Amino acid sequence: MIAGFLACAAFGGTDAVQIAWHGLVEALQEEVTFATLAFVVMSYLLSISGVMDRLIGILSSVFGRFRGGSAYVSTLASGLFGTVAHAGSAITATVGSVTIPWMQRSKVSGPVAATIVAGNAGMGITFPLSSSFFILTTSATVTPLLSADDLVMPLFAVGAWCLVYRLIVVTILIRKHDIQPMASEDIQPLRHTLANGWSSLLIFAGIVVPVLATIGPTGRFVTERVGEDGADAISLITWLPVCVLVAGLLIGRKALPRRARDWWSLLGETSNRVGVVGVTMVAAFAASNVLGSLNLPAELTELLGHVASLPKIIVVALVGILVMLVAAPLTSTATMAAIGPVAFATLVSAGVSPTIAAACVLVFASTEGASPPGAPPIYVAAGIAGIDPGKTFRPLILYYTIPVLFVGVFMALGYIPIPG
Repeated sequence: MIAGFLACAAFGGTDAVQIAWHGLVEALQEEVTFATLAFVVMSYLLSISGVMDRLIGILSSVFGRFRGGSAYVSTLASGLFGTVAHAGSAITATVGSVTIPWMQRSKVSGPVAATIVAGNAGMGITFPLSSSFFILTTSATVTPLLSADDLVMPLFAVGAWCLVYRLIVVTILIRKHDIQPMASEDIQPLRHTLANGWSSLLIFAGIVVPVLATIGPTGRFVTERVGEDGADAISLITWLPVCVLVAGLLIGRKALPRRARDWWSLLGETSNRVGVVGVTMVAAFAASNVLGSLNLPAELTELLGHVASLPKIIVVALVGILVMLVAAPLTSTATMAAIGPVAFATLVSAGVSPTIAAACVLVFASTEGASPPGAPPIYVAAGIAGIDPGKTFRPLILYYTIPVLFVGVFMALGYIPIPG
């Protein structure tokens, strides 16, 4: 990752050092960088305090008898959470902090568990009302042909199709890796696990509080009380790990160290995970920032202007590939700002209806959560699973990135029905 960052900066020529330094500083200031490291520490502390073990025991009592039950629940939970929280890292961190340890307890390997969770991160973009949705629908290119209201219901259908595809992927992974139900001796009666671990369910209060403070009627209530500036300062991705960690420490306080020296030793045990994830994450963001400084999005936008006259299937595929290439080092919101309107116009000029064209552009951009090596959700999931992020790169490309391209192409060609 460090070599990749330096190689990207080298394209800056005589400005390489300045571009590299600027990219590195911005990477260190990314809130996702803090959130990722916070979730790594949080997952370890919840594990050693016993909170996670009790919560997993309850989940195992309910779903452990089903083959791959933990993987299916993880995928469905990602889809459900993606309808309200559209940030890929937030979805990965929230769902992964519970389901990755649970999948590992169900004898799913760490790389497979991290792949499933990171691969589901992009579903938030395929459901309506994400920031990418608003950036696209309010652009000067899209507004004359399509309003945000016109896209809401079709995009719910798009999100549902993307969820169905991911459930198919999970089924394939379960069969390929021969993931079995949990051993009967590891599954205790629900009444027993609830009696011993009901307090662990309070961990979800750490998720609910920041979500309610930023989304829906409760989010508007907060905005009315603290003002727009105050509400904007409440970052979901920043406060999720903080609130979950506080809730976990309160619930599992009896199992935690009492002396400062013991706390220092405990935090030192997380250094390997934090070090690997932190360095790779910062290098990935820095490389992404460098590519932005080198005008990669603008050059790809110019390239798109020359493909509209080709056959429809080729135009759709090329647009999808170019959007995915931009989304790989950038975020979906940055991708929509840089290339979304041009991609939309290119698809419309090729004969795709405006509604389907906008939906397809968002589907293509949704691969940003599963596109190695720069996607933050990969490092969030790998950090929780305690694995080398590189072990997820190949399966993410094979099972999530490339197939989602085909999903978008089939939608544009009418093979996957979308209302509107």
